[in-house]
Amino acid sequence: MTSPSNALSQLKQLTTVVADTGDFERMQEYQPQDATTNPSLILKAAQQANYQALVNQVKSAHPGMTPADLVDHILVAFGLEILKIVPGRVSTEVDARLSFDTQATITKAKHLIALYESHGIDRKRVLIKLAGTWEGIQAAKALEAEGIHCNMTLLFSLVQAAACGAVNAKLISPFVGRITDWYKAKLGSNWSDVNHGGANDPGVTSVKRIFHYYKHFGIATEIMGASFRNTSQILELAGCDLLTISPELLSDLQNSTAAVEKKLNASDAANALASENISALKLDESNFRLQLNNDAMATEKLAEGIRNFCVDTDKLETLLSK
Repeated sequence: MTSPSNALSQLKQLTTVVADTGDFERMQEYQPQDATTNPSLILKAAQQANYQALVNQVKSAHPGMTPADLVDHILVAFGLEILKIVPGRVSTEVDARLSFDTQATITKAKHLIALYESHGIDRKRVLIKLAGTWEGIQAAKALEAEGIHCNMTLLFSLVQAAACGAVNAKLISPFVGRITDWYKAKLGSNWSDVNHGGANDPGVTSVKRIFHYYKHFGIATEIMGASFRNTSQILELAGCDLLTISPELLSDLQNSTAAVEKKLNASDAANALASENISALKLDESNFRLQLNNDAMATEKLAEGIRNFCVDTDKLETLLSK
């Protein structure tokens, strides 16, 4: 009698699995299709002893370059190593300090793509990560028109997702765990893993809502659940287009023999939206800003996420200046 396949293998039959890390040596054993990075993950990796040679190589190749410019080369250097491992795409993030500047975001994105292309990488293998601000979404609109594909990140609400879909962004990354963190903190002692976990997890239900909205309205943008806190959140989203998972949780899934069932189905979209009374959203700038403003969780987590990425970018610059 053959033993059941592990949960990771089962999940890969239902969803494209992506590695969420800058630690490219560690991701190899999980054989992900794609990989995602962000300033925090690259900062973490750049401080590890096993990556000092790569960091020093970039610094020595660009003597006299400012730390701010070196950051771009570090991001791409890690991206190039990742692309030797994954058969698909790597996501590389634009400086979060540009999150409210459309033109500067476009310029930085084009620079990152040019660096990849200078190393012989087809732009189709790179997703440029942009914050899900109004300005970031408008940058995505311009970049997608030029064949530069975007991964819209720091995404916490249906209105952000709908606006990204409206500009034909290639992919969105709704942040499951951070949404749950907010509700857990808000509820405090009233939080119950029984009542608020599993299928009722707030981060999980947020992604389900986005999935059903996209499938019902025929939006082609890919949905990639991100920022997971546990394997339960991941398994509740089996069937999502993609899921980006940390090495720690990939390991947990690989070591689990739990049965994995498809939880997201496009055929459920119409009924799911009707039950929540969700119709097509108005997505001009003023309506977008009002709807985002009226969602306290999304407003707070978006602002916090941008702040934290800015801090880690500053730390990465300081590290490179030494």
